[in-house]
Amino acid sequence: MQVVTLITTPTERNLDAALVDSLRNAWGGGDATWLAVDEAAEFAIPVAPGNQWDVWADLQNACVDLVIQPLEGRRKKMLLADMDSTMIRQECIDELAAEAGVGARVADITARAMNGELDFEASLIERVGLLKGLPEDMIEQVLDQRISHMPGGYELVNTMKAHGAYTALVSGGFTAFTARVAAALGFDENRANTLLASDGKLTGEVQRPILGKAAKVEALEEISSRLGISEKDVLAVGDGANDLGMLKRAGTGVALHAKPTVQAECNIRINHGDLTALLFLQGYSRDALVT
Repeated sequence: MQVVTLITTPTERNLDAALVDSLRNAWGGGDATWLAVDEAAEFAIPVAPGNQWDVWADLQNACVDLVIQPLEGRRKKMLLADMDSTMIRQECIDELAAEAGVGARVADITARAMNGELDFEASLIERVGLLKGLPEDMIEQVLDQRISHMPGGYELVNTMKAHGAYTALVSGGFTAFTARVAAALGFDENRANTLLASDGKLTGEVQRPILGKAAKVEALEEISSRLGISEKDVLAVGDGANDLGMLKRAGTGVALHAKPTVQAECNIRINHGDLTALLFLQGYSRDALVT
C-alpha cells in the first residue's frame, strides 16, 4: 500500500476538501484522514499512480505539496537534518560575509554551490577566505541578530524525540552555529565545520577535514549503525546539492524548499509546507505535535 499526503502552506491553510476527494476517487483511495484542518490530509492507495508527477506539477500552482510513499515503515527512528536554509532560514556564511562587507560576493558563490554548480569544498575554502580578519565575536552578534529558525523545527525535532527517535544536525556550516541551533531546537547531537581564529579574529581558514556531502553520508552510516537501526529508518532533510548523498541514502529523503537541481533528484519535495510537513508525512496529526 502507498499513502498519499497533501500539504499546503500553514499560514494560508487552504487545502480544499473537494480536491482531496477528487484525487482519492481518481486513484481508488481509501477514506481520507485530515491530519490538520484545511492544511494536511492523507489517504491510502493500492499502487502509485502513473500520473503522479503531472498532478504534482498542477498542484504546485495551488501551493499544495503532494507526496506518495510506501505506507509501511514511514514513521522513522532517526532525523538527520541540514541546518542552513533548512533548520534556519539563512545561510550562516552569507550572514557573516554581510558583516565583513563581502556579502554579495559570498552569497553568489553559496547559491552556485548549493545548486551543484561548484565543488562544495573548494567553494567553502574560497568563501571562508573572504572572512579573514572578521572579529570572532561577530559570530555571536550574527547569531543574536541575523539568524532565525525555520517554522516547525522545534515541533519536528521534539515530536520525533517524544516517540523515541534520535535527532542529529549535520551541516556544511560551522560549529559555532550548529551548537546554538541544536541546543535551542533539542537535537541530540550536531556536526559541522570549525572556523579557525587567532587573536580574536577569523584567520580565513576552516579546520580540516571539511565536512561536506560525503561527511553527511558518513554521519548517516555511523549514527544509524551506532543506534542499531537501518538506513531505511532515517528521515533526512536538506536543500542543497551537498545534501543529495544523505537524501538518497535515507529511507525518506526530503528536499525542503530545495534548489531545482536537488528537487529533480528527489521523490519527496516540500515547497509550500514548513518543517511540520515532515511530521505529516509520517502520519502525525497536528494534535500530536510537541510544541
